Amino acid sequence: MLFSRLRLSHSISRKMVQEHSSKRPCIRIGTHNGTFHCDEALACFMLKQLPEYKDASIVRTRDSAQLAECDIVVDVGGVYDPATHRYDHHQRSFTGTMANLTDGKMNFNTKLSSAGLVYLHFGRRLLEQLMPNSKEDHKEIVYKRLYEYFMEEIDAVDNGINATEEKPKYHVTTTLGGRVRDLNPAWNDSNQDFDGQFVKATELVGSELVNRVDGMVNRWLPALDIVRKAFNKRHEVHSSGKIVKFETGGCPWKEHLYQLEKQAGCEGEVQYVIYSDSNGSWRVQAVGVQGEGFTSRLPLPESWRGVRDEKLSELTGIPDCIFVHASGFIGGNKSEEGAMEMARQALQMK
Repeated sequence: MLFSRLRLSHSISRKMVQEHSSKRPCIRIGTHNGTFHCDEALACFMLKQLPEYKDASIVRTRDSAQLAECDIVVDVGGVYDPATHRYDHHQRSFTGTMANLTDGKMNFNTKLSSAGLVYLHFGRRLLEQLMPNSKEDHKEIVYKRLYEYFMEEIDAVDNGINATEEKPKYHVTTTLGGRVRDLNPAWNDSNQDFDGQFVKATELVGSELVNRVDGMVNRWLPALDIVRKAFNKRHEVHSSGKIVKFETGGCPWKEHLYQLEKQAGCEGEVQYVIYSDSNGSWRVQAVGVQGEGFTSRLPLPESWRGVRDEKLSELTGIPDCIFVHASGFIGGNKSEEGAMEMARQALQMK
């Protein structure tokens, strides 16, 4: 298994979370006590996946003397100093982002939380543990993608940065940060067990992180090879290069296609992709405008939209048509040839 080396079984245990101890363990990870948040729970989990911290105890305290005895401290103490393994972000002087702490190598300008700081300094080593059999270039791709699609959200939320300046149209209540917050003991609970609940928080964020990396390694990266091959053969499919055919259906292709177009200097070129579906039929899908939700670069013709089966075949002159969606973003045909002809005609009718 990909994550056979992952130490989930001993990531955090109740007896290893302590505010006070008469006997100093070999290694200590310090963080604050009381109400906990997503960032320090994730920071602790990530550290516990590394060989040098796998058996560490977690000391939850704000006592400066106890923190001084810790080997590494996250989210408390008012100090950011990698040389002494202090990773707090609350001090007024701290303005660190992935961009300014990597000299622009990582172009993300969100202020880092303790999770982001641990990821910055230990993230590549973390991925060595989570994806040991992957290629080095794949590890680097995942390192950047995991920050963009997982870590940055945690950094932003912890630092009070909204995703948009617009007023939300509805309440989002199921975020990872929200679920961690809800694990804190209730204010009116007479037996508040913050340390025990912190264990649950680390298990929650850890499973989310592992699942995210697993998806990137086992699903997202293999799709990149499929999309790259199809993109490179696009002029064989249609002389314009505006139609891409995937030999394997069902793979996530949009983000890969956008990136490949950018690398090739032909952003916006591909208008349609065709691929087989799970029923053995074929789909023709209009490529969406990047970052604009359901907007397509070139929707299938308006006169086809909402029409099905024989009526659609009569309208187009293409046998075995199945449907075209009312928005024009996708259509279907029973054969590869039929789907290809739908794409060709749609290009001509633009």
